[in-house]
Amino acid sequence: ASAPVHADNYIVGMAAALLAYLSMAAMNVLAKLLSEHHHVIEIGFYRNLIGFLPFLFMVFAMGKRDILKIRGNRRDIFLRSILGSVSLIFTFAAYAAMPMADTSAFLFTSSLLIPALGFFVLGERVGPFRWSAIALGFLGVLIMLRPTGVVNSVGVSLALGAAMIQAVLQILLRKLGRTERPETVTFYFLGIGAVLTAIPLPLVFTAPGWNELPLIIGIGLCGVFMQMALSIAFKNAPANIITVFNYSSIIWTTTFGWFIWNDWPTLPIWIGGSIVVISNFIIVWRETRVGVPGREKPLSSP
Repeated sequence: ASAPVHADNYIVGMAAALLAYLSMAAMNVLAKLLSEHHHVIEIGFYRNLIGFLPFLFMVFAMGKRDILKIRGNRRDIFLRSILGSVSLIFTFAAYAAMPMADTSAFLFTSSLLIPALGFFVLGERVGPFRWSAIALGFLGVLIMLRPTGVVNSVGVSLALGAAMIQAVLQILLRKLGRTERPETVTFYFLGIGAVLTAIPLPLVFTAPGWNELPLIIGIGLCGVFMQMALSIAFKNAPANIITVFNYSSIIWTTTFGWFIWNDWPTLPIWIGGSIVVISNFIIVWRETRVGVPGREKPLSSP
């Protein structure tokens, strides 16, 4: 008998996407709270280690050894893991240095870079419509940078650096998606990431207090829940619908930033961030019309 055809459930998919990006925002909030007393490398170690434990349980307790099998180039798996770890540290450091909404707005530039990198690296066709959207998005970035130059240069550099690495990661994940399972890529990302962040840990470690343990456990659980929710989301709805919910994170981060730190975005962030988001919507809309190979499902997220 043939396997039953999977039917999309848009309501489940969209609800899962909303929860996934809420979990991502919560993870970044916890990282920002922990960064007041702990180095971002230490925080990255906690996030990777705690997220890695459920995968170890699946492999060794549940016998799912297929997760360990790398079908393609091992170098690409290790490169993804290294870049993902650096991106995670840069992201946490950016959130530590700047208000939540400001950081999120700058991180959205990664979506603007992906079509450009796809053009130069993979030879994908990018027409004048999407080039115009990319240019519009970077106009928004210039507005957020403020003509007066009154800006957190370290925080902006970290956020833009994280955005650039995330864009490169998406290109690499398209290649990995041809051969690897999402569970395999995530397993090695978290495992290698835990090892990489453990190496400098003795130099930056600060013993956490009992009151910080919920934050440490929470940052790992938020990462795991985000991965699970995204898997459910992409299983039940098309990628072009789920991707749109990524922009809900600007709502979550703005709300968290206002409620916890009394940070409210300035006018340049509102204007520039809105332009960046609009340009992202234009790119997503255009891709749903012309199609972009390899953009169906992401393998994993930081």
